[in-house]
Amino acid sequence: MGRTGDYIISLVIVVHDQAEVLEHNLPQFLAVAGAAQGEVIVVDDSSTDATPDVLKLLKEKNPHLYTTFLPRSVPNNSRLRLALNIGVKAAISNRIVFADILRPPLSNEWLTGLENGEVTAVYCRLKHGAPEVTHQQFENLDEATDFMLKAERRDGGGHKGRWFRMRRGMYDAIAVNKDTIFNAIMLFDQRLGMSKRMRLGIAVFFKNMFS
Repeated sequence: MGRTGDYIISLVIVVHDQAEVLEHNLPQFLAVAGAAQGEVIVVDDSSTDATPDVLKLLKEKNPHLYTTFLPRSVPNNSRLRLALNIGVKAAISNRIVFADILRPPLSNEWLTGLENGEVTAVYCRLKHGAPEVTHQQFENLDEATDFMLKAERRDGGGHKGRWFRMRRGMYDAIAVNKDTIFNAIMLFDQRLGMSKRMRLGIAVFFKNMFS
């Protein structure tokens, strides 16, 4: 029997050996998704810790949580891209959000603003103790490509920036329409040379400085 639902947005999160982070952060994603008619899809990339147990417990309490996994035996040049594809194929909604379990949403605005635009990135921080959420919209995937390549490259630790995060394009999550989602996935987990990284960094910084 297939899955059903009237979700307007689907969050896809890939995890590996992150049981403690999941236990702490996933409820925040679930609360925000539940308030915004969204579902959360977690793809477990062959975890060897208590991740499966944590997901099972949370799934029992949250009907809008769906879990699946990527077996260790499946060969692929990029397990991240393969896991994202698995998550997208499980999604019910035509609006997909790729989220980072290490950066949970701080308010409901985090998700509701991601419904708009062809491609939309979200930045969230605490300012004077209150959540501040900013959404950046792109007209199409081509316009967002430099931002995604910079934030999601394999060797960049894209989501670890703390200062001037929006100017540097270090978003917390990004939403893409399902008709272009597989092209978007190809922008993840890439190895880029130093000159390419420098060009991307300059392009993103000046784009956000003067936009």
